Amino acid sequence: MELREFALRVVKSASIDEKLAHPPKLTDRDSGPPMRLDRPGRPDNLRIVPAQEARIPSIEGFQDLQQRQKIIHSFANHELQAVELFAWALLAFPDAPSEFRMGLLNVLKDEQRHSRMYRARLADWNIDLGHYPVTGYFWNKVEGLESPLHFVCAMSLTFENANLDHTVDYSSEAQRLGDTKTAALISQIHIDEIEHVRFGWSWLLKLKPPSQTPWDAYCANVSWPLRPSLARGERFHQSGRVAAGLDPEFIRLLEQSKRQAEGKHGGRIRRHER
Repeated sequence: MELREFALRVVKSASIDEKLAHPPKLTDRDSGPPMRLDRPGRPDNLRIVPAQEARIPSIEGFQDLQQRQKIIHSFANHELQAVELFAWALLAFPDAPSEFRMGLLNVLKDEQRHSRMYRARLADWNIDLGHYPVTGYFWNKVEGLESPLHFVCAMSLTFENANLDHTVDYSSEAQRLGDTKTAALISQIHIDEIEHVRFGWSWLLKLKPPSQTPWDAYCANVSWPLRPSLARGERFHQSGRVAAGLDPEFIRLLEQSKRQAEGKHGGRIRRHER
């Protein structure tokens, strides 16, 4: 099967089992013209709804089992969106270097596995994907992803970078509450996220202009509403970034970025402007 055919099936299929199926042997001899899809195929019970219709409890909700289930369901949807968007990138950037495209595929396969892991945990509670409404938070950002560099700055160095903090916090909370199965699951995903951030970092260094620092290149290639403060959690954990190979200055500047703190053009914003 051609990589393009596989990617198109992942994005457009309305079957979750098909989206999450491990790919067959793939070739990339016919990548075709660029294709930029604006929405994925989904079954009716997993259609994307506005954020206000699918509110997710905060980490404090982990203490209540029903809220914990809803949070894990949202994590499963995040991983599903990542599967779809790495397939989207394979379609959108057919002329990208072969090494980059194979890297996208490898991350996609990890995201499929993460989705299956979360789905299995939901099954322990007799829940499946689609039990709760879901948002398209990642999908809502594709309009600004105009190049491979834009893509890794958004997906790898913003969304997955922030998950280096979220996975530590949620795994610790699950462990504190005695839910060792959920804690172990999230900890495994944390380990994989380190490699995904490493992928984004390595391609940031390869694709950025030589005259730009990594931080300046990252900031220049994330489009509002994405911004550095969304690449970290409320609590910042340096260790994952060090393990992913980010340089000390990038880590320092990222740690200084406060969530919700930057305006559209980089300045601080007042509360009523948020």
